Amino acid sequence: MQQLIKIGTRGSPLALAQAHDVKAKLLAAHPDLLPDSVEIVVIKTTGDRILDRHLMNAGGKGLFTKELEEALFDGSIDCAVHSSKDMPTSLPEGLELSVFLPREDPRDVFISSKFTQFSDLPKGAVLGTASLRRRALALRLRPDLQVVIFRGNVQSRLRKLQDGEADATFLAMAGLNRLGMQSSATEKLSLEEFLPAPAQGAVTVEIRTGDTEMAGRLQPLHCADTALAVTAERAFLAALDGSCRTPIAAYASLQGDELFLHAALLSLDGKTVFERRSACSVSLSLAAEMGHKVGLDIKTEAGQTFFDILATQVQAEIE
Repeated sequence: MQQLIKIGTRGSPLALAQAHDVKAKLLAAHPDLLPDSVEIVVIKTTGDRILDRHLMNAGGKGLFTKELEEALFDGSIDCAVHSSKDMPTSLPEGLELSVFLPREDPRDVFISSKFTQFSDLPKGAVLGTASLRRRALALRLRPDLQVVIFRGNVQSRLRKLQDGEADATFLAMAGLNRLGMQSSATEKLSLEEFLPAPAQGAVTVEIRTGDTEMAGRLQPLHCADTALAVTAERAFLAALDGSCRTPIAAYASLQGDELFLHAALLSLDGKTVFERRSACSVSLSLAAEMGHKVGLDIKTEAGQTFFDILATQVQAEIE
């Protein structure tokens, strides 16, 4: 009998779609694996349980990974499937990101049943989002908008929109594509004007360090181009000590034999923006160096006073 491979995942429809995609790709890459030998294990994370307050008050990104990582450590699962943008920049010792799947569309999309484009929103319209990045980018372009907090999975946020809690919202195109809900997108937003979150659209798989058998099984799923881009974006995020309390955006893309990075740090109201573009040769180490340098440059330019004011504003916003 084959040894069972257990894939851990959160239980949202999007998380399950991503986990089943990993399972399908594993089976396709390894004809020796029987379908029944790969099991999806659903694990409810702290982030999934907290519905009554903003996640920033409860711990941020790690809330969506903690229980999955505990299951990796105790052997309940062999790997964990994550949206890369949910991953903290520092992992617990003994765990590593083994592979990155080919990246989906990284863009944000505007969604509204009343208006066909973001620019069509009337003065004072209500925009629903829990993302400080999306809030800041929207207010940078439209400071007249009112922003309310939208939490929950894709379906619940769309339901809130239908219930009239806001005139419009933003979601990631990647998630809609993976759920087969592309038709929900009203307008795809420009990568130039609406930079995505670092690593948006990329799925990664986390394993125990030293688990060579699992690493070998997963290797055929790895996309080197995605790894390059996400490495640069996550290095930028790490240099800024980035968290869900900071409006940070970044997107790296391969053009020929160079990797280009466009990155930004914004104030909560979008009025202040620190922005950089950079490029490097195609190399994981150079991608990491580039992202780190861009992050440090922006951090220096912004200065400690900017971060102190931002922290105070964000805390006031979520209390």
